[in-house]
Amino acid sequence: MRIATFNIQNMRLRHPDGQPRLDGAEDGPEASDHAPAAAQLNRMDRRLAAVLLREIDADVVALQEVFDQDTLDHFHDRYLLADGVRPYPHRICLPGNDGRGLDVAVMSRRPLDEVHSHADVTLRDLDLSGEKPDAPALRRDCLLVTTGGLTLVICHFKAPWPDPVAAWTTRRQEAQVVRRLIERRFPGGEGHWLILGDLNEPDPEGEAAAIAPLLAPFSVDLLTRLPPRERWTYFAPELGRVSRPDAMLASPALARRFPRARPQVLRKGMGHEITPVKAERLGPVGWHRPHASDHAALWVAFDGL
Repeated sequence: MRIATFNIQNMRLRHPDGQPRLDGAEDGPEASDHAPAAAQLNRMDRRLAAVLLREIDADVVALQEVFDQDTLDHFHDRYLLADGVRPYPHRICLPGNDGRGLDVAVMSRRPLDEVHSHADVTLRDLDLSGEKPDAPALRRDCLLVTTGGLTLVICHFKAPWPDPVAAWTTRRQEAQVVRRLIERRFPGGEGHWLILGDLNEPDPEGEAAAIAPLLAPFSVDLLTRLPPRERWTYFAPELGRVSRPDAMLASPALARRFPRARPQVLRKGMGHEITPVKAERLGPVGWHRPHASDHAALWVAFDGL
């Protein structure tokens, strides 16, 4: 089974003049939104994402920053299929708690045996302490899906801005919530599960990582099976620094069963402004845009699962 995760960067379906159109891969209003080439840039961004996913050819794809089910279906039907990607008949994007409507999603070629959203889960539900015990405990959602004996735990945690201290506290709470959800599902400590998505942790190997409750010995960080210089998935041009917010955290049992499973990081859809990338880019990628996303895509294979 080949599994991928990709923050596809603010993908939303709109209907200007009654015609469906996907927003491009950008974080906020830019000059290009009002330029004559804006529509073309948006299409090129999403086509590059489709090309990237075609190359990965994963059986299951976890996505972050998808607006809703209609957006996911439109991207699948109008972009993925048009670019020769084998269909994903099982597609799920459920409403989460993001104020902008950016949710986590999953596309699968394998039947999904279970699908559970946890957007409504509270600290009280999980017997956890903290402020606002009866409010939704997750910034977006924790989408739990099971296929072929593997449980995927798809997340997108709070970004470390605009207030890094407050964001750290939010991410720590989210990490505790996800850990408790897994512990309740696998009370014996065993089981095949994989946490994947954008955990927005600038330095998951640092001692002060907000997501520490999810790290070793609770899980095995599969990205540590790569050399340190090959682990990064995001670059902030304004800071000139790489980080790896995108994660694949395997249960100890899953990691033991597949000791040679090594994630692959695909950065060829990122803009040329991402200066640490030495490899070739996909043909139409520009300095900033068009690009598939400001995140790299990750995939890993569990042969025989």
